[in-house]
Amino acid sequence: MIKKIQLPITDKDIEGLKAGDAVLLSGKLLTGRDAAHKRIVEAIKSGNLPFDIDGMAIYYVGPCPAKEGSVIGSCGPTTSYRMDPYAPTLMDNGLKAMIGKGGRSKEVVEAIVRNKCVYFAAIGGAGAMYSKQVKAAKVIAYDDLGTEAVRELMVEDFPVIVAIDSKGNCVYEK
Repeated sequence: MIKKIQLPITDKDIEGLKAGDAVLLSGKLLTGRDAAHKRIVEAIKSGNLPFDIDGMAIYYVGPCPAKEGSVIGSCGPTTSYRMDPYAPTLMDNGLKAMIGKGGRSKEVVEAIVRNKCVYFAAIGGAGAMYSKQVKAAKVIAYDDLGTEAVRELMVEDFPVIVAIDSKGNCVYEK
């Protein structure tokens, strides 16, 4: 059975998810890769974060430029471990969900459990398919980073799998 979740995600939604569950996400999510994550952590530490991460999901992606008539270009997931040095700080400051590909460090799994968060896996190589699920996109911070700028996306039925649930169960270890 596929679960449908409206973003931003709630604690109740997260509690009902188990590693391996198939999920369709709809609503608002943020994007960011390593360069953006470094700036986000610096902004949190200085108290100057230019957007709210409380209750939000972030998709690890640097989308290709949009072709004429498209909302966004190909937008497949980035390997998540590159965000591992920053992810615990984001979760400790309100981020509730992450979307990427591949396994996570012990520190990230501990932060997921501590903060009752969730890590979703997206399918690598499916960027063109994912772009069709994006209904709106706008840069909200760090425009100078180009494709790695932080964006706000509105998605509809964005397919993911629960890779690590709020109890620390992980599909990569089963």
